[in-house]
Amino acid sequence: MTARPPSGTPTPPERGAVPATFLPARPGRVPPRRPSGAPPAGPAGEPGGVRPAVPLDDDARGRLLAGAHHDPHGVLGAHHVPGGVEFRTLRPFARSVSVVAQGLCVPLFDEGDGLFAAVLPLSEIPPGYRLRVAYEDAEPELDDPYRFLPALGELDLHLIGEGRHEQLWHALGARPMTHEGVAGTRFTVWAPNARGVRVAGDFNYWDGTAHPMRSLGGTGVWELFLPGVGEGALYKFQITRPDGTHSMRADPMARRTEAPPANASVVHASHHLWRDGAWMDRRGARPVHQAPFSVYEVHLASWRPGLTYRQLADQLPAYVKDLGFTHVELMPVAEHPFGGSWGYQVTGFYAPTARLGTPDDFKYLVDALHRAGIGVLMDWVPAHFPRDDWALAEFDGRPLYEPQDPVRAAHPDWGTLEFDYGRREVRNFLVANAVYWCEEFHIDGLRVDAVASMLYLDYSRGPGQWSPNEHGGRENLDAVAFLQEMNATVYRRCPGVVTVAEESTAWDGVTRATHLLGAGGFGGLGFGLKWNMGWMHDSLEYVSKEPVHRKYHHGDMTFAMVYAYSENYVLPISHDEVVHGKRSLVSKMPGDWWQQRADHRAFLGFMWAHPGKQLLFMGQEFAQGAEWSESHGPDWWLLDPSYAAEADHRGVRDLVRDLNARYRATPALWERDTVPEGFSWVDGNAAEDNVFAFLRHAADGSPLLSVSNFSPVVRGAYRLGVPAQDTVWEEVLNTDAARYGGSGVTNTDPVKGEAVRSHGRPASVTLTLPPLATVWLRPV
Repeated sequence: MTARPPSGTPTPPERGAVPATFLPARPGRVPPRRPSGAPPAGPAGEPGGVRPAVPLDDDARGRLLAGAHHDPHGVLGAHHVPGGVEFRTLRPFARSVSVVAQGLCVPLFDEGDGLFAAVLPLSEIPPGYRLRVAYEDAEPELDDPYRFLPALGELDLHLIGEGRHEQLWHALGARPMTHEGVAGTRFTVWAPNARGVRVAGDFNYWDGTAHPMRSLGGTGVWELFLPGVGEGALYKFQITRPDGTHSMRADPMARRTEAPPANASVVHASHHLWRDGAWMDRRGARPVHQAPFSVYEVHLASWRPGLTYRQLADQLPAYVKDLGFTHVELMPVAEHPFGGSWGYQVTGFYAPTARLGTPDDFKYLVDALHRAGIGVLMDWVPAHFPRDDWALAEFDGRPLYEPQDPVRAAHPDWGTLEFDYGRREVRNFLVANAVYWCEEFHIDGLRVDAVASMLYLDYSRGPGQWSPNEHGGRENLDAVAFLQEMNATVYRRCPGVVTVAEESTAWDGVTRATHLLGAGGFGGLGFGLKWNMGWMHDSLEYVSKEPVHRKYHHGDMTFAMVYAYSENYVLPISHDEVVHGKRSLVSKMPGDWWQQRADHRAFLGFMWAHPGKQLLFMGQEFAQGAEWSESHGPDWWLLDPSYAAEADHRGVRDLVRDLNARYRATPALWERDTVPEGFSWVDGNAAEDNVFAFLRHAADGSPLLSVSNFSPVVRGAYRLGVPAQDTVWEEVLNTDAARYGGSGVTNTDPVKGEAVRSHGRPASVTLTLPPLATVWLRPV
């Protein structure tokens, strides 16, 4: 029995007999001419006349009505039969259906349950025939979806079957197109376990009965071209599971979605015209590990709450450019149902979140950042996905994107599901997704989230909760192969793009080339950069201590240099360090408000000089005291001139601006970030003084001297070894400068090297070290 239609649906008509004769296209008109080659029409059932079609057998009819038919085009549409051409259509709630072609209109017989069919005495199928469907209150004339050949090519199917379709979004999903001269949308979806798939949307009142899809061979892909459906249409796939039940699913490949909490997919075609050609042409000119790279991390939805992508494009590029950051890193922009996940539980891997606008609006933002000279990184989350019953979980009625074993599939930390990296189609889905963001949205880098949770089979699992790999180890060999393939593919296809791993363990070779084997027998993972989580934890542990206790933790600040060149590192002070009770960066510091800000500034000076690239989360650039919250974002009111302490916060922001300007202008700080020749300690053992002094070296040998004093006392005539006695050094940055909110203890005059050996060097200088401050000096 046909279900009751939703509100607004035409009422099901009375089922009655339709005269089986050629009729005029409109009442009162002269009957149209017969098509060429057609025999004369006779009374119903007579030889040479229109006659009822042979009824479908019960099995085919039942499967078609239940949405479990793998080949609806074999029974619907037009087909040659003895004595003519058989037309059949499935149109629930229609009063009548007629075939319209070449100036004639032929009613079909009502077979019940929305099926209409007849055999017309034609020698050929009329090209471009249409269906006139009469409902109670409307009579649209439509192209028959079941007269079209598949709109997906054999090469696409071959590549999908092999898991090697690097532009998968061109083959799967909803794509507006003109097919066989008719405008419409091709719908395709991978659902190999489904008994049948139908398309439901606002164009058919969310009843997919009339629009079953066909299975394209053994690839598991289902396809249907729907004429007349265009951009902006809402849709889902109605999956008939192996047990015969039905499930409405959002399109895994949807390139646009409704704004949450709504979750339908949206037919989309891009119309954005890129204007960032100059940026794209030069972005790969210098390898990223040999280039300046300072990153401002942003949660778009809360940076300025309420702004759309296009409104952000008017403000964010100007702000970031003014502060001198080379890149922004966007927390995940892919669609996610729960804002409180910050985007790290993704349901729409191919769709920018609709909360802030359309995909073209997001492209507009990226374009604006590029034209301001700012690179765009985005967080990418291939480690897991949520269990929402309209999304990927058991998509076609069985585990598909996740492993078959429910224990293996369950992510122990976040209540989500892990991907089955060993399945070639799943791996293809993810690899193509990485390429998609880089090619379609001109993203300059992907920071891959939670890599450690992918690499280890026993990650957050106890004994008995995991099984070793084929070699008896705990490494997830499928995840390793996936990450290697992803990195190799992105670097091959997208020149100038960098991939960055958030990997919290000592896995060997995260940023090593995939073809180079390490001590453990694995090739490198192939990332360009890796977050230095060890440096982050150790250095924050150090600065959180009272200065009197810091000498006991001195090694926390120096230990990173023991392994600094084992990978290509980024030094991250990210969102994870300023939420959930961890306090903001300035609030981690001990002492009163002046001391906290001084420590904050000194730490940033130390961080910008240290080997590795820099990343700072929004709000920390002006010493926000409160933890970040996605509900209201940074406390911009702290920079309001009417606020009494505004100067304190503005001073820190001015320092960040100057740090970035000096950093970009000083090759010693970035040119040899990843090789030992770029760094040398002057004094890494001054624990009693809370002092750290080191030299950075550019490729041409030009140095920069960085000295940090994490003690609240001024240290006068502090002697430090330097390379040569005839060198005059000038102070180029001092975090204690009065304009930053410091005490103004500076080295105003150039300092000449003396022929006094110190710290194993032939010459030395004597400096005044301001309290809780970092100073940078360079040769004049």
